[in-house]
Amino acid sequence: MEAVILAGGLGTRLRSRLTDLPKSMAPIGGRPFLQILLDQLIEAGCGRVILSVGHMRQVIIETFGDGYRNLPIDYAIEDTPLGTGGAIQLALQQARESSVLILNGDTYLDANYSLMLSHHLNARSSMTMAVTRVGDIARYGGVVLEAGRVSSFLEKGNSGPGWINAGAYVLERDFPWPAQLASRFSFETDVLAPFVGQIHPVAFPCEGYFLDIGIPEDLDRAAFELSSKRTTD
Repeated sequence: MEAVILAGGLGTRLRSRLTDLPKSMAPIGGRPFLQILLDQLIEAGCGRVILSVGHMRQVIIETFGDGYRNLPIDYAIEDTPLGTGGAIQLALQQARESSVLILNGDTYLDANYSLMLSHHLNARSSMTMAVTRVGDIARYGGVVLEAGRVSSFLEKGNSGPGWINAGAYVLERDFPWPAQLASRFSFETDVLAPFVGQIHPVAFPCEGYFLDIGIPEDLDRAAFELSSKRTTD
């Protein structure tokens, strides 16, 4: 397994709380949030990670260097912000495997990533998306599932329980990107939403714990709820 973690975001909504740290390095129970994700990948059998970094990247590079717990780490560096889509494109240029796990650096999902990769390979698809069920989709927007695939998206503001994009994907290294994309673009807004009918992503349902630390309230939740997610070594 090879993975990319998107850790280059500006973290605008958390700037009042993280004045000298990038969002993915937010302290959770005495250690960086990014470390929790790396521990999770190690437990899943991941053999290499590419960290997509930009804003305050030196903090991340100085903390993890070229490896963590015998997990090799390389870096895809955004000299200017590229958005989630541009960051994925850049990182995939360094990928060695044909199918690559993509994670958001501000989201924790209690998922079996080894099983997700197998699910993707068996489906022979260009993309697999992890989806999780929440009590209210209003903040995230929803996804509509049909016959094991994502058929459409519901805009933010719709309320009630439902499935959402959990922010974890498996992409083929030669993923068929739409033509005429800008150098900076959103994977979710500029690729998934308008081209879902062409991409036809395979859905990987996850019923486990999910948390996005993108707002101060959820960052506070993480301090309590993720404190037990510690390395077993």
